[in-house]
Amino acid sequence: MQFLIQGDRGVWVEYLQLALTRAGYPARIDGIFGERTCQALKDFTGDTDNCTVNRVVWENLKPYLTGYRMHTIKKGDTVFGLARRYGTTEEAILTANPLIDPDELVIDAILAIPLGFPLVPQMVKYTSVLTRWIVEGLVVRYPFLSAGVIGKSVMGKDIWSIWIGTGAKQVFYSASYHANESITTPVLLAFAEEYAASYASGGNIVFSSAAGAENDGQTDMGQESVDARTLYNEFQLCMVPLVNPDGVDLVNGLLNSGVYYRRARLIAEDYPAIPFPDGWKANIEGVDLNLQFPAGWEMAKQIKFSQGYDKPAPRDYVGEAPLTAPESVAVYELTRENDFLLILAYHTQGEVIYWKYLDYEPARSKEIADYFGRVSGYAVEETPGASGYAGYKDWFIKEYDRPGYTIEAGMGENPLPMTQFERIYHDNKGILVGGMMQLR
Repeated sequence: MQFLIQGDRGVWVEYLQLALTRAGYPARIDGIFGERTCQALKDFTGDTDNCTVNRVVWENLKPYLTGYRMHTIKKGDTVFGLARRYGTTEEAILTANPLIDPDELVIDAILAIPLGFPLVPQMVKYTSVLTRWIVEGLVVRYPFLSAGVIGKSVMGKDIWSIWIGTGAKQVFYSASYHANESITTPVLLAFAEEYAASYASGGNIVFSSAAGAENDGQTDMGQESVDARTLYNEFQLCMVPLVNPDGVDLVNGLLNSGVYYRRARLIAEDYPAIPFPDGWKANIEGVDLNLQFPAGWEMAKQIKFSQGYDKPAPRDYVGEAPLTAPESVAVYELTRENDFLLILAYHTQGEVIYWKYLDYEPARSKEIADYFGRVSGYAVEETPGASGYAGYKDWFIKEYDRPGYTIEAGMGENPLPMTQFERIYHDNKGILVGGMMQLR
């Protein structure tokens, strides 16, 4: 973890401010380690002379980023008392510890204690580190979830998957193929959290049935709901929330030095019209991960080379051959190893749903796309020709003749600000539920 002092700026400061705020010491989350953050830190540590964040301080703050603490049971402990002590609920503790008998707690046994706040934050930039913390916290809070690593990035960072459900039908959602589209990562993480919480409580997932631009996302024109336990029993949902960890870390400031950073800067210097790092979409080696799949790859190469992207670039370079980038290979192999009936690949921006590859039109794919459009308010369109090859959705449709969709969430210029997250999640929840429900 990053050593911090007053005056520092960046995403690590955002995480410091998030943790302090959750711990009850509010610090404006602006990425600037100023006087207010310094005072909140002093209040947290009790050290009035020191305003630095070292390894020990980070370890004390970490529960407010992963969302749980571990507690060793002592004589006299009760679930009710522990819930009051840690500011959580008895239900949350019992969900995280399904094997305990609340009436007979065993002294010296260790309990996971979920802390009393939603785990997935809406106001900080996402990185591989934050994603790892959240995945860890989700699995502790909801042990009926499972998580795994589907592969490694160029820099050796884990590419995480989250699984929920025990049903026979498999569905796959993925996000953040492009480095400056990381707002899509918390969309999947927030859905995992809401789905898991609804399952644990025996409740429903509620979503708008007429969201989007017509009502500006403020007033639902109608609502639908689905029993989370029905989904859980009928489907296995796999989500990979961060396909491109190195690239996302570059754009959001976690990666700002070292050999990979310097190489990326050198690549970017050949494309001065693309702002660095905000315009970076590729993986850290300058390969566009969504132009790496064996579905019209040669055509994609011809198009992108003609546009000037004939070598490693911040965007649109197809690579030397299909499936040469390890991140794309990880998604490809995960797909090969499973039997996904439908996939969603999340990108930004444009509020549009792409559903077709060339003349391939899998059964019900347009019908499902129209449903997605209705519940989100997004347009349903065919992929523009210049972008219609070598994407994950394209390969999935070609290879399996099953419904696959690219969802372009939000509006504006990438990277979209986190102020758009609430609206994006609101508009897309019906798609995320519908990716399963439409297969019933």
